[in-house]
Order: sequence, then structure tokens, then C-alpha cells
Amino acid sequence: MVRQPLTPEQIDAGRRLGALIRHARAGRDLTDVAQAAGISPETLRKIETGRLPSPGFGTIICLSEALDVPVQELAATWRGADLPLEAAG
Repeated sequence: MVRQPLTPEQIDAGRRLGALIRHARAGRDLTDVAQAAGISPETLRKIETGRLPSPGFGTIICLSEALDVPVQELAATWRGADLPLEAAG
């Protein structure tokens, strides 16, 4: 199976998500947050820099909990929405 290259939209979505996660981490140690989320520091670094633009759903849930950011906010940011998911529907 050949892996398809990312679209510009997927790349932009990953950058938005990474920026939100970096902001939510707000000075907390990257390793501490990664450990709390059950992921490696390298994975968190890749998400924050946009090099992993579409992390798995489980990873997003764990980061949401570790950073105390509602998963809906992470999803809306990834989608590029300014509104909560319920309102964007």
C-alpha cells in the first residue's frame, strides 16, 4: 500500500493543532506532558511542530486530558473552525 502525500489542507490543519497544543502546554515541560498523555516526547514534538499533522484519535483524547483542553476545541482547531463543533454542524 502506497502512502498518499499530505494535502496542503492537512498540513495547515496539523500546524493549527500543533500551535494550539504548544500554547496549551504553556511552559509545562514537554516530557512531562508527553508522559501524562502516554506518548513519547518525540511524538509530542512532532505534533507541536506539524510534522505529525493527523495524530490518532486516542492520542488527541490523551492530550486533551493531559492539557485540560476540551477535545472539541482541539477538533475545531484542527478543522479550522472558529465555532464549537455543535455550532459549526
